[in-house]
Amino acid sequence: MSLANLGVLLIPIAILTYFIGFFLTTFVTITCALIYFRKRVYIIIKTFPRDVRFIRGMGRLIVTSKKCTKQNLTIIALFKRQLEKTPDKDIYLFEDQVWTMRDVENYSNKIGNIFKEAGFKKGDVIALFMTNRPEFICIWLGLAKIGVITALINSNLKGNPLKHCLDAASCKALIFSDDLSEMVFELESVSIDMYQASGTIKDDKVINLVQMLKDAPTTTPPLDEEISIRDKLLYIYTSGTTGLPKAAVMPHSRFVLATLAMISLLDLKDDDIIYNPLPLYHTAGGTLGAGPALSHGIKTVLRKKFSASLYIADCIKYKATIGQYIGEMCRYMLATIPKPEDTQHSLRNMIGNGLRPAIWSAFVRRFQIPRITEVYGATEGNVNIANLDGTIGAVGSLPQCLPSFLFPVAIIKIDPETMKPVRNKDGLCIRCKANEPGMFVGQIKKNDPSREFHGYVDKKASENKIWHDVFHKGDSVFVSGDLMVMDDYGYIFFKDRTGDTFRWKGENVATSEVEAVVSAVAGLKDCTVYGVQVGELEGKAGMAAVVDPGNELDMPKFALALDKALPQYARPLFLRVLSAMELTGTFKLMKGQLQRQGFNPDDVPDKLYFRQGSTYVPLDKHMYSSIVAGDMKL
Repeated sequence: MSLANLGVLLIPIAILTYFIGFFLTTFVTITCALIYFRKRVYIIIKTFPRDVRFIRGMGRLIVTSKKCTKQNLTIIALFKRQLEKTPDKDIYLFEDQVWTMRDVENYSNKIGNIFKEAGFKKGDVIALFMTNRPEFICIWLGLAKIGVITALINSNLKGNPLKHCLDAASCKALIFSDDLSEMVFELESVSIDMYQASGTIKDDKVINLVQMLKDAPTTTPPLDEEISIRDKLLYIYTSGTTGLPKAAVMPHSRFVLATLAMISLLDLKDDDIIYNPLPLYHTAGGTLGAGPALSHGIKTVLRKKFSASLYIADCIKYKATIGQYIGEMCRYMLATIPKPEDTQHSLRNMIGNGLRPAIWSAFVRRFQIPRITEVYGATEGNVNIANLDGTIGAVGSLPQCLPSFLFPVAIIKIDPETMKPVRNKDGLCIRCKANEPGMFVGQIKKNDPSREFHGYVDKKASENKIWHDVFHKGDSVFVSGDLMVMDDYGYIFFKDRTGDTFRWKGENVATSEVEAVVSAVAGLKDCTVYGVQVGELEGKAGMAAVVDPGNELDMPKFALALDKALPQYARPLFLRVLSAMELTGTFKLMKGQLQRQGFNPDDVPDKLYFRQGSTYVPLDKHMYSSIVAGDMKL
């Protein structure tokens, strides 16, 4: 065979050998990669349906919220648009009352006209101190129509905390309901106008809003200046991490975003009915719960106060399809006597936060709830996530099919002693690995409704919630104050709350506020307040350690004084009497060791007391065991 013929034969053999080698090498490489990354591939495949739903829902929410921003669709504009479509649709049910969209429009217009005539203008702040009822929503909506910001005051507050809320937001007036008049009349050194919105007027210093509403016009109040979606709508108070309540800013854009999130998360339809027994002064009840009725005409049931025994009965009565909760509510409901009616409701979903993993399965099983949507968010912040598939204990999840740098939220390493971020050699923060606890943060981006941080009225308090140079130089994040942990599948679980705030009875309790009261009623004695875990109960119960070496405390008087100054959820359940208190080098009270010791008589060398009835009684081992076992009502 000639060399030429041999060359012709070898060329295709060489080409074939090359491609075989290429494909074989590629196959081996891919196989090795799959073997090496098999766990990662498995996780992506397993979580893909969940993550697709998350990405689709989040994408739809971001697009819709940006559209609302571009078109300047405030909650007023969204309500007006829905009003034109369904003016006679029932949207709020309360006791034996039925409020249509037209009813809400007329009442809110009256409010707007009354306060416009009284001289209030855009940017002014009026406090609303009222228990749950449709008028609550109509009042702040009416004030919003003339650009007035409404400060929503916790209806449990009294005395100095109540006065502080009025002062902190520079309120020019206070609107209150008759059932809270006693707390209003007890206020001292408050010189703003007082408007009573219900009941019989008992004080001639109070302006009769009831009579004014009868005579006010129902026409749309005139506007001197256009209302923008970026304008402030509400101030919602939150305890924060220290001190008295702080006023968190909620502009129209954030209210609209929260409302759209509720609709998107639950895939709400026109015929859905929301059952909302949560307080309207909180974000969950006042925004997530009340918003869909205004923007989309979703019928919503309001309740003056949550009742564990009547929750399911109400859902049956009103044919509710969506139920709202906070973790404590679920525990109270589970503690009621089982009834055949427990499963005779039409609920298809319950949405809320704080459902404890220990009771999650039992709650779902007993009441036959098809789906639980656990959510996590901060009134003032931008760290908002949701558990979309009912994984027990998770507050949300992050898609595993996408790289972590694409996520607007993250868990970053912190120093457990200082609670400050751990930084690398470049001065940037470090993301936590799977199953490693850290601080939950959210990236701040201006002009993005889902990423903006509006903060508090108090600018300094806002600055304390921001960290800079986190993932790259020049960026900033909102600091939630909560420690979280994410598992291998991207599920995020709540670990602990940092700072001096603890949660009890569904409310945040600021220890410095309680300490000030305890010290005052105890005769200015040194004291410290902290939260302690009680068995499997949700949150932490309040405990006060007071320096009283001479045993001078009169327990009945001490308890009565606390009752007058503090709402029930903030009153310490446990009391520890000390002969002296350890101080830091900067003369700060040490509470870490006290908190770790808790209220177990075996671990505490000092006298312990438990709040029982109208006084504090000695706490012994038998009582301790009964409390931890859940045999005693707290």
